[in-house]
Amino acid sequence: MEGGSGTPVPDISIEVDDLEAVHRRAVAAGYLITYGPVKEPWGVVRFFLRDPFGRLVNILTHQAPPG
Repeated sequence: MEGGSGTPVPDISIEVDDLEAVHRRAVAAGYLITYGPVKEPWGVVRFFLRDPFGRLVNILTHQAPPG
């Protein structure tokens, strides 16, 4: 199965207010980042990580519309 932008379908998606802060904390904690952060064409910025149980987690935030 394939998700948007040719990525695997995540096991769970979590929307956050401050993606950069969450990404920094995930990297500092040693989580495996498997994708991104990437600005996707459908209006989200996201990255994927693997949790300690091997689940693929999609961490995302919605972009403000231009203008």
